[in-house]
Amino acid sequence: MGRLKERFQAFVNNRWLVFVAAMWIQSCAGVGYIFGSISPVIKSSLNYNQRQLSKLGVAKDLGDSVGFLAGSLSDRLPLWGALLVGAFQNLIGYGWVWLIVTGRAPVLPLWAMCILIFVGNNGETYFNTAALVSCVQNFPKSRGPVVGILKGFAGLSGAILTQIYTMINFPDQASLIFMIAVGPAMVVIALMFIIRPVGGHRQVRPSDGLSFTFIYSVCLLLAAYLMGVMLLEDLVSVSHTLVTIFTVILFFLLVTPIIVPIALSFSEEPKDPAEEVLLSKSEQQEAGIPEQSDQEHEVIFSEVEDEKPVEVDLLPASERQKRIAQLQAELFQAAAKGAVRVKRKRGPHRGEDFTLMQALIKADFWLIFFSLLLGSGSGLTVIDNLGQMSQSLGYDNTHISVSMISIWNFLGRVGGGYFSEIIVRDHAYPRPVSMAVAQLVMAVGHVFFAMGWPGAMYIGTLLIGLGYGAHWAIVPAAASELFGLKKFGALYNFLTLANPAGSLVFSGVIASSIYDHEAEKQAHQHHIQLQMSGLLFSGFYGQDEVLKCEGSVCFFLTSMIMSGFCVIAAVLSMILVYRTKTVYANLYGKSRT
Repeated sequence: MGRLKERFQAFVNNRWLVFVAAMWIQSCAGVGYIFGSISPVIKSSLNYNQRQLSKLGVAKDLGDSVGFLAGSLSDRLPLWGALLVGAFQNLIGYGWVWLIVTGRAPVLPLWAMCILIFVGNNGETYFNTAALVSCVQNFPKSRGPVVGILKGFAGLSGAILTQIYTMINFPDQASLIFMIAVGPAMVVIALMFIIRPVGGHRQVRPSDGLSFTFIYSVCLLLAAYLMGVMLLEDLVSVSHTLVTIFTVILFFLLVTPIIVPIALSFSEEPKDPAEEVLLSKSEQQEAGIPEQSDQEHEVIFSEVEDEKPVEVDLLPASERQKRIAQLQAELFQAAAKGAVRVKRKRGPHRGEDFTLMQALIKADFWLIFFSLLLGSGSGLTVIDNLGQMSQSLGYDNTHISVSMISIWNFLGRVGGGYFSEIIVRDHAYPRPVSMAVAQLVMAVGHVFFAMGWPGAMYIGTLLIGLGYGAHWAIVPAAASELFGLKKFGALYNFLTLANPAGSLVFSGVIASSIYDHEAEKQAHQHHIQLQMSGLLFSGFYGQDEVLKCEGSVCFFLTSMIMSGFCVIAAVLSMILVYRTKTVYANLYGKSRT
């Protein structure tokens, strides 16, 4: 009995259990990505035009991105307290919207509806903060894969919630709003005490590689399964019984990762964290854990950066490292003899710990911000307007498009973290190059949406979803490498403001204005045709019909503009690559030599 108790205690304190629980929370934390499915029912029940609906979309994006309060409360409250606050906000915000849409509560002005959407979606920031903080501390050596997987499940949540909604078979679309108000809150409350840093989190275990491989395999299988199910439900009339079976299999796949902590806890002898092998010196460097002597070398390294000749940067990586090491040794000897006086410059250098105010005066930080604004902002515009884009191109089932872009968003995040890690670990090349590739992929996706070719929705959601998702695995890792981890929460939350800022410009101004203009033009032409045929009577043509746009022309100009901005974003990313080559060579070059 005592042995079983030890095993169970090891299971409860297993960091992989925390990671799996965080994955489950993230799988229902991306309710903002399902806005494209709930926006048509909000628009029709409250008689909104596209511009008013876009304002709700911007409020949703602000709620999803403004995480300063979540970050502050997470420092002052236990993580379960922050999760509880997020669940309460999610329930109140979307619950009230559901009451209004279904006529159970009085209709509020547009600004009040924006506040409710903001409050409801802001709950996501608490879920994200608690999940990322706990898991990054538990897996310091695997920040890229951990962030990619967790952010990936947040992107996949739209497809998961849509499939559950299809199984429940609610009588009206407004019930989807009720589900996203209640569902995430229930899951978070059930798991909130598991999400925490656990003992021994600065240690590495031989089983980590195999465990991550298993998790990646489950992720790929889950994405492939959901894609197959969504396509089948879109192309073939599927019975409700079959839909229920599909959803049960989905739940099984979501639960499968629990095998990892169970196997590690019950198949191995439990050890006290203090007894386990700590990271080796090289592994500590890879994990970003400073050695005791790092502070002693930090000043000298900064001086080397200032004193080295320009031609050193042009040498091959191995030669450059030798030359820098030689300069550093000479500075050490000179400093020891008193020949030179090493004086640290004001402010940190790239790769050191920055505060937010110190980062705000750096060109690299603003290159990341504006590249993210143009790239992810255009992708978020597609996600927010996907319901109207599907309808304008003649696709009746908008839920399928929302689910598909969620799946590709998920794979983009997982793949972005994985491949960008290969770039920096194996080649010591700047991580932002992978962001430039993602932005060029998005530029092509926008062109498909603009042209409205046959199958454009499928190819467009594939390219936009992959590119948009990759941003949210690459940017956090790149920011931590260039500006440190000490104030990472504040830095990351500021960078996420680029998302709603881009959506405000692209969706709130450009997309909505062009859509309403084209809708009014089509309404006017239809009005003239009815007059010429003598079929126009008083009251025959209503407001709802006036504001409906059909055809690729509805989003043609918007998509082409966003495609151009994605190309500009890729250029900004490549400028950042050029500026940070030396930093990444210093960070990762040693691990390759």
